[in-house]
Amino acid sequence: MIKQLHSMGIKSSHMYTCAIASIGLSIASWAVSRTSENAGLDRADRWGIFVGEWAPTLFALGVALRMEEMREEEMRGEVEVEPRAETGVFDKSSGGRTPTHAQF
Repeated sequence: MIKQLHSMGIKSSHMYTCAIASIGLSIASWAVSRTSENAGLDRADRWGIFVGEWAPTLFALGVALRMEEMREEEMRGEVEVEPRAETGVFDKSSGGRTPTHAQF
């Protein structure tokens, strides 16, 4: 699904913008429902929460799209990945206390 969204031209910044807009829309829908409807505060709260629940999903899609963008940049050679000096693997011969270093 993420690759399909990416191939359609949707960028991570689009999703982040939609997530921020969702937060603002949540506040606006709560305020409008509270003042214009006679259904009470409970209904206004439900409208605000309903719209506000979109933001985490949109942020997550933005992160997934950013990872896809970075993968594509890496494959094209636009981003150079630096090797890590330490792999986090420990040498068992020393009782597991000496870290081994990656040889790149």
